[in-house]
Amino acid sequence: MNASGLITDFSKLDLNKLYTYADYLTWRFEQSVELFSGKVFPMSPAPKVKHQRIAVRLTKYIAVFLDQSTCEIFVAPFDVRLYNAHLSALRHEEITTVVQPDLCVICDSQKLDELGGNGAPDWVIEILSEGNSKKEMRIKYELYEAAGVREYWVVDPEHETVHQFVLDEATHKFRVQQIY
Repeated sequence: MNASGLITDFSKLDLNKLYTYADYLTWRFEQSVELFSGKVFPMSPAPKVKHQRIAVRLTKYIAVFLDQSTCEIFVAPFDVRLYNAHLSALRHEEITTVVQPDLCVICDSQKLDELGGNGAPDWVIEILSEGNSKKEMRIKYELYEAAGVREYWVVDPEHETVHQFVLDEATHKFRVQQIY
């Protein structure tokens, strides 16, 4: 930690400790991280060209589709603070999950502030990259489901597929809507 209270060296974090969003706001190091239920997860290196092309193409089409709506699309890096869907907005010291989805759509302007997204986006799209498929398919799936994300897409460039999950309003669980 430096004199201003900011942590500038990733190696200074205790990866066995549970952290909050308040802690996350004090980190200033080059390694990008996400916070999953209080645990620090280093992000994969910068995405490859195919990943970037998919992200740009999806962003372009979704932005055009949303042009006349109140919904907005955001691209990584963009912090989204998640918590249980049944809770109201929490203080920074209470939030233990911060993710940076590849793309997300937020339709409720109350879920936006100067720091990013605060609460579940309406739609999240994750594009798999080398080394992150287990994270996206298992951990983030559970986090997005618990937070109440209404629709979650997992794009797999290697297999050229998109898994579309939709939140069932009755069970509050994702179900596979379609595989493209």
